[in-house]
Amino acid sequence: MVVLKGIPSILSPELLYTLAQMGHGDELVLADANFPVSSICGHGPKEIRADGLDIPRLLEAILKLFPLDTYVPSPAAVMDLVQADQGLQVPIWNSYSHLLDQVGQMQNPLEKVERFAFYERAKKAFAVVATSESALYGNLILKKGVIDAELLD
Repeated sequence: MVVLKGIPSILSPELLYTLAQMGHGDELVLADANFPVSSICGHGPKEIRADGLDIPRLLEAILKLFPLDTYVPSPAAVMDLVQADQGLQVPIWNSYSHLLDQVGQMQNPLEKVERFAFYERAKKAFAVVATSESALYGNLILKKGVIDAELLD
């Protein structure tokens, strides 16, 4: 737990450090409880534990500090439904869209990435955050953007 002014206490020191290390275009995966985090991180991304936390709450805190990439069609992506789940309602995607809209950095809807393509993309991410999110298809990828120079002071 971090106890600093203006920093959400839900963000661990390890996650804060990771967010600070990331550069423009780097990706962060917020993984649900079913995601193969350790397997994916064996290919390179840093593994960060956020056990006991759900993704919407963590996303809300991250978005207070993390600029989204405005140079891509969609800086946020979810794992698309597999064929057997077509028609399944995924309410957590609405939660993500709402939180992203609140920060005013989402021009387009969430990008939907085929399951195995999502895993391959996650292997190239800067870090994967393992959460206790129980919603099906709760995984989310965020692409880091830039901060204008005048905001850095």
